[in-house]
Amino acid sequence: MEFNLAEKLAIVKAIDEVILSDGQIKESEIRIMNKLSYILDFHMDLIQDARKVDARECMSVLRALPKNKQHALWVLLAEAANADGSVTDEEQRLILGILEAAGIESPPGESFYT
Repeated sequence: MEFNLAEKLAIVKAIDEVILSDGQIKESEIRIMNKLSYILDFHMDLIQDARKVDARECMSVLRALPKNKQHALWVLLAEAANADGSVTDEEQRLILGILEAAGIESPPGESFYT
């Protein structure tokens, strides 16, 4: 699945927000971002660019994603939240807020907990 630059920035911003939500960056979360850079085909410096993207612009891009990319986003957000072995209430609220703001429904039967 290929993503354009705007999609990559929006997805990276969303995942970065989840990773940063507990105030710490763990080694497992760095590994998730490295994995993401491979999946989405971007250099790690794109993270800094993504942090500069306006949240409304990010949500607009995420809202426009086709269903298969929306599902991929959901999976990537859940993986990011699970990277350190547990999903905090804050991470879960943040993910649900991102999905709601982007107009993306959680897939039926899917869970944040792996």
